[in-house]
This record gives sequence, C-alpha cells and structure tokens, in this order.
Amino acid sequence: MDSLIICKYCRETSSLTPSTQYIRCHGCRRALSVGSTEDEVHSKGLSLETKQKMTEEKERCVRVGRKFLGSNRQHGRSSNQPPSVIQDPPPRGKRAFLCGITYKKQKYELKGTALDVKNMKYLLVKRFRFPEESILILAEDEPYRLPTRKNIEDAFQWLMRGIQSGDSLVFYFSGHGLRQRDFRGDEIDGFDEIICPVDFQSNGNILDNYINKAIVRPLIPGVTLHAIIDCCHSGTMLDLPHVYNINTGKWDDNRPPSGTYKGTSGGRAVCFSACEDYQQAADTTAFSTEKEMTGAMTYTFIRAIEEAVASNKQITYQGILDSMHETLKQAHKSGFRAGIRRLFHRKILQDPLLSSSEEFSTTTEFKL
Repeated sequence: MDSLIICKYCRETSSLTPSTQYIRCHGCRRALSVGSTEDEVHSKGLSLETKQKMTEEKERCVRVGRKFLGSNRQHGRSSNQPPSVIQDPPPRGKRAFLCGITYKKQKYELKGTALDVKNMKYLLVKRFRFPEESILILAEDEPYRLPTRKNIEDAFQWLMRGIQSGDSLVFYFSGHGLRQRDFRGDEIDGFDEIICPVDFQSNGNILDNYINKAIVRPLIPGVTLHAIIDCCHSGTMLDLPHVYNINTGKWDDNRPPSGTYKGTSGGRAVCFSACEDYQQAADTTAFSTEKEMTGAMTYTFIRAIEEAVASNKQITYQGILDSMHETLKQAHKSGFRAGIRRLFHRKILQDPLLSSSEEFSTTTEFKL
C-alpha cells in the first residue's frame, strides 16, 4: 500500500514513505506537513504502470519547473506586499474579469499581455457597452492588483458573487499555460490544463478543475459566461463538456471518463481558446504595423469582431472561429515567426477552439 498526499495548493499528488513527516510537493514545490489536518492523505494500491507514470510525471514537473522558472523569484512589485482581498461589490448586469500576466523579471517574460488586456477592455467598453466600473483587471502595472494566485481566485468569486438571471459575464486570461498528467480520470487525453499566476513558483498553479468549479458550476439559469483564454494548452481550460469540431461542424463529447459532472447549474458557459490542449500559443508582432507584441489569439479574436461590424455582418460564433483560423493560417503561410507563450520561437501554428456547456448552433449571433 502506498501513501499519497494531495497538495492543498496545486492539487498535485505526491507519494510518501511510511516515516515521512514533511515532503516538498512535486508540482508547486511547497513544503507540506504530512500530519497537518489541512493536507489530504490517502492510501491505496497502485499498479506498477501507474507508479511508473507518476514517477515520470513528477520528474518532468521538476524539470519543467526549473527550466521555466529559472532562479529569479521577482514579480515586478515587492514580494512583501500582501495580496489584496477583492471586496468591491460587483455590479449587476454586465461584468468582466480580465487577467494579463507578463511575469516581469522572470526568465520567460511575456511582452504582449499588457496590450492584450488593454485591447480587450476597449472591445468590451466600446463594442459591447460594458461599464468601466464593471471590469476588474489584475495586472502587474499600477494601479491594478497583482495577478497572484490568491487574487485570481478572489476575482473568480467576485465574478460569481450575487449573479442573477440576465447577467452577462466575461473571463479573459492572457499569460502562460501548462499541462500536467491527470490521475483522476477527468480528462479524455489524460492531462489537466493549468494557468500560471505571477507567483506560481511559490504558491502553485490553478488547475482547470478548479476553474470549472469556481466559474462554471455556479452559473444559474439565465446567466451566461464567455471565457477567452489566450495561453498555451488552453483548449479545454474550462473543462466544458462539449467541444466544437470545425472540420465536421459538429460538437464532440468532452465529458470526463470518470463521470464527474462538469456542467453548469442551469446557466451557460462558452469558451474561445487560443489553441488545442496539445498546442502552444504565440506572442507575435506579425499583425502590428508598429511592431507591438500581442497575443495572436487575442488579436485575431478582436479582429474577427471588428471586421464583421465594418462589413455590416452579423457577428456569429462560427464567423469568429472561421476568421481566427483563416488569419492564423495566412500568418503561418507568410512565414511570420512568433514568440511562443512558453519556451521557444517558431512559426505561428495554433488552432483556436470553441467549447461550451451545451450544444448550440454556431451560426447564433455572438453577444456579450
């Protein structure tokens, strides 16, 4: 019988020896007390194959963590500053949570996320009439709160607080995304997707399971959430049960093999993702005459909407998805190179994805 401990910070599973009192999590690298009542310890029999997979995944997490994070732990502002608790009462009707992370002074700093948030806010305010006071932004620039793990989780609660029928919600994320092996049977491809807060080296990542529980499950009838996720491995970041297949024009079943319910409480969730779960997303200057860096997904999403408006056409989910695919395909053919939102440089090659809590006609008008 092997003893397992599930980290309360990142939910990564680590194995124990019988006499272990403390262990460093293989995912977020925090020190865990085995005897603490806050940590979940389980004993279960594991097959040799599962043990081997777990060992390989732990070693991979350590390698990726060291390579990705380097030795720099700075986050742009003083690390002594305590995370802010978001207590501002959310407005009724339309509200949005925008999160852009540059990972300042860290090894793999991003250049386009600040502009991404600025452009997304402009789109919501000018095109979809979101009141500025209804938009909560986490970023590394003043006057915003830092996009720490605690603040992101608090912002999720703010987004869901007191929701009522007729509310329209938006969650936008621009930053780094990773994936890790899933041992709970919730993922068809065997991997969980995760977003990386600015302090993920010290406080861990945010898993797709948590995001689903935080902003999908609470959606009540009459409430709609739209998520726009611009990061690597973002395809099923919300763990929604239906994924649109652009090749067949039909919805594929993405429900967990484990049978875990990943839907809403009667509301509706729709997500545009930068790429498939196994792909990486790009930062690029390919679309800017001033050579400003921007997320390829964010740019093509906004462009699809603005072109439809300029052409006096109805904005539809299918139209947005088709336009994004076509723009990225042309950029790839043209040979533009891009900074991948992870580890290296290559041409733009990503396939935006549409997922939903329920099947619907993609020719439906897109509204926020």
